[in-house]
Amino acid sequence: MREPPLILVVDDVPDNVDILQMRLESQGYEVTTAGDGEAALAIIRDKLPDLVLLDIMMPKLDGIATVKQLKADTALPFTPVILVTARADAKDVIAGLEAGGDDYLTKPVDQAALMARVRAMLRIKALHDTVQEQARRLEDQAGELALWNKELESRVEGQLGQIERMGALKRFLAPQLAELIIARGEDSVLQSHRRDIVVVFGDLRGYTAFAETAEPEELLDLLNAYHAAVGPIVTRSEGTLDHFSGDGIMVFFNDPLPCPDAAERAVRMAVEMREALLELQTEWKKRGRQIGFGIGIAQGYATLGQIGFAERVGYTAIGTVCNLAARLCAEAKDGQILVSQRVAAAAEG
Repeated sequence: MREPPLILVVDDVPDNVDILQMRLESQGYEVTTAGDGEAALAIIRDKLPDLVLLDIMMPKLDGIATVKQLKADTALPFTPVILVTARADAKDVIAGLEAGGDDYLTKPVDQAALMARVRAMLRIKALHDTVQEQARRLEDQAGELALWNKELESRVEGQLGQIERMGALKRFLAPQLAELIIARGEDSVLQSHRRDIVVVFGDLRGYTAFAETAEPEELLDLLNAYHAAVGPIVTRSEGTLDHFSGDGIMVFFNDPLPCPDAAERAVRMAVEMREALLELQTEWKKRGRQIGFGIGIAQGYATLGQIGFAERVGYTAIGTVCNLAARLCAEAKDGQILVSQRVAAAAEG
């Protein structure tokens, strides 16, 4: 609503118009006028007044027909109408109100009644405008909220996908390497390819004989201690874990991310594993468990990539270098680390 409010006075008698205009302007209202219903509708569509004082008896288009057209036009905002009539008959008043009028005054118009009705109708207009504005804001906010929800769903979907990829990578990669691959968006490095890698095989000596006689709880206790000792070393060494099941472990270096000192890292990791297992073996011997640990390391080309199915995917290396590392591990006695010639040369220092 305007400040001051704009009031349209409609009457075909100029004296009546002048009287109403003078009284309204004396109270600070802005006033515009029209001499018939057709002119009034044109002004309403053009200026959108805050209130209309509408005479009923007019030529061309009377007040009843004018208010009907005004209220039927959905393109126009709510505009309160006070019907001004010389007819005091109840039927005339009812007809005007049923046509869409919001209030009425009878001629001659009383100054106090006029001002009271005008203020009341303008309060209603202000409240209606406030409600409409709040409705528009709510509609805009609902639209924005829908966009935010859509964007949030997209972000959540992307983050879930990233979490899933991260979880899959962390099955065989050190956490920092998995995060680096995700951050770079380099999932393509997991596709099938060939690369020169260093493979480390390790397993327990005497495990099979122990498993044949031990209780299941004893076996689980031993394996849990073994995994807890060796697993963190693989993570710290930033090796790629091919598998860690039972007493066997296979780790390789220089894939999926390049590693310039692959052989040295592999040897350092193997030595650290051996030292960690020495502490465990001391405890095992006290319990009568004759368990040793051997490691084999080889370097060469292998084919690498993901293998598995939708619910469970692994990352593995296939090639003669893996077979060689496995054979070296099988030949290694307790406490031995057997390496191929290439590894020995690369890690000589």
